[in-house]
Amino acid sequence: MPSEKVLEIKKQQVADLKTRFDNACAGVIVDYKGISVSDDTSLRKELREAGVKYTVTKNTLIHLAIDGTDLAELDGVLEGTTAVATSENDYVAAARILQKFADKNENFNIKGGFLDNEVISLEKISSLAKLPSREVLLATVCSAFNAPIAAFARAIQAVVDKSGEAPAEEAPAAE
Repeated sequence: MPSEKVLEIKKQQVADLKTRFDNACAGVIVDYKGISVSDDTSLRKELREAGVKYTVTKNTLIHLAIDGTDLAELDGVLEGTTAVATSENDYVAAARILQKFADKNENFNIKGGFLDNEVISLEKISSLAKLPSREVLLATVCSAFNAPIAAFARAIQAVVDKSGEAPAEEAPAAE
């Protein structure tokens, strides 16, 4: 029988995990077995730089954290080695980084994921992974808004340039 201290630690871990899921806009659950330490270190660094929290977590703790919530459907993927990546601000960062990593490493597999506390399919995770980053999307929108303004400015400049030309000297009128 586990000691009271161990039980309290595990209860706190479950509570922390539940809070983490509640605060996340998106999350991905992966099977990380078979990757090297150097690959894992570089993956963690990339996720951290993107603002994604990535931890290896026991399946039982995840099960207890999602029990009775909308994420309870993820219980079916909680087998083998499990790591959880969650993001509070970016909907696509975790999916994009982990899918790219899974494509390069055959032993690394995405098990499931969620968006706004709703479980999504592996196909949707793959679709999310193909979306550009938030910064790229914002730049695209800004350039789309900027294009008509730039074209208008060029047209105005052309009118100014044309009207600023000196008129050609006319031939003297014959008297």
